[in-house]
Amino acid sequence: MPQPRKYATRAEQQAAYRKRKAVSDRERLAQKGLPPLPAIPTMPGSPRWRAMIEQASLLLSATVAEMQGYHDARSEHWQDSTKAEELLAKLEHVQAAIDELDAIE
Repeated sequence: MPQPRKYATRAEQQAAYRKRKAVSDRERLAQKGLPPLPAIPTMPGSPRWRAMIEQASLLLSATVAEMQGYHDARSEHWQDSTKAEELLAKLEHVQAAIDELDAIE
């Protein structure tokens, strides 16, 4: 037995799909804490870009804290090793990236 038609025409079906997709995209951006995209594609999304840069900075700050905690939790013998030096070098690079992100405004 065939299923009854939800939409009278293919145009109605496609319009419903586009509407569901737009709602889904807005929900996904909201879950990430990002403002919606501008209504006009040629308009700059400055608030959205600013929010994305802030999120990147927060993630990198969390990375620095985790890396520093990992380093501090190790023994003195490990902290004097080349592995520790490599970790501290990476930590400095991440901190430099944070400084660069903070300079963007």
